[in-house]
Amino acid sequence: MKLHIVTVGAPKLTYAKAGWEEYLGRLQHYHQLRVSHVADKNNDSEHLLAAAKGSYLVILMIDGPQFSSHQLADFLQRRAQTGQEVCFMIGGPDGLPDEVIAAAHQQLGLSSLTFPHDLAMVVLLESLYRASTINDNQPYHR
Repeated sequence: MKLHIVTVGAPKLTYAKAGWEEYLGRLQHYHQLRVSHVADKNNDSEHLLAAAKGSYLVILMIDGPQFSSHQLADFLQRRAQTGQEVCFMIGGPDGLPDEVIAAAHQQLGLSSLTFPHDLAMVVLLESLYRASTINDNQPYHR
């Protein structure tokens, strides 16, 4: 399955850089993966929608519906059957522009808690990795 992770900015804190690299490497064993870090100065609908062009766009929203790990695994399995790349997008600290929200195919919330921007990036990758191991019947998710 093709996954595209789009973030506004890249992880900046040491722990987040390490977590990002760890789960990015693990996730690459399960998916064709590409990453786009949009510069903070380009946090606008034009640049963000261009980055996600042609993909099934899933945006992370604080109030978006939350999936369990098994629900995320089911979502990935269903999307894989379409053959279309799935783009997961994390906006900047102020969220995503209204035009991006309107263009999204799906919204996803990570938690009712608020996470720092860097941590949200790591949590997304770990969640995708966990869902991927569930789909591959690996024991990681236990």
